[in-house]
Amino acid sequence: MCIGVPGQISAIDGNQAKVDVCGIQRDVDLTLVGSTDETGHSRLGQWVLVHVGFAMSVINEEEARETLAALQNMYDVEPDVGALLFGEEG
Repeated sequence: MCIGVPGQISAIDGNQAKVDVCGIQRDVDLTLVGSTDETGHSRLGQWVLVHVGFAMSVINEEEARETLAALQNMYDVEPDVGALLFGEEG
C-alpha cells in the first residue's frame, strides 16, 4: 500500500523544497509538480501530496487538512502511522 502525506511547501531552491508535514521539515523533490504553477507563480505555501521524497501532486488546503485528520485518526489506532506523519523519530 502506498500512502501520500500532505505537506505545505515552506521553502524552494530550484526543484528542491522544504515541506512542513505535521511540524517536521522534510526535503522534497518538486520535479513532478514543478516549482511554479501553470501561471509561473511560485508554489511556496501550496500544499502537496508527498510520497517517498517526491511531491506527487498539488492539493488544496481543505483536502490536505482532511487527509491529515484521517491519518491522525489512523495513528490513534495504529501507532505505526506515526512514521508517516512525524518521520522515523515520531
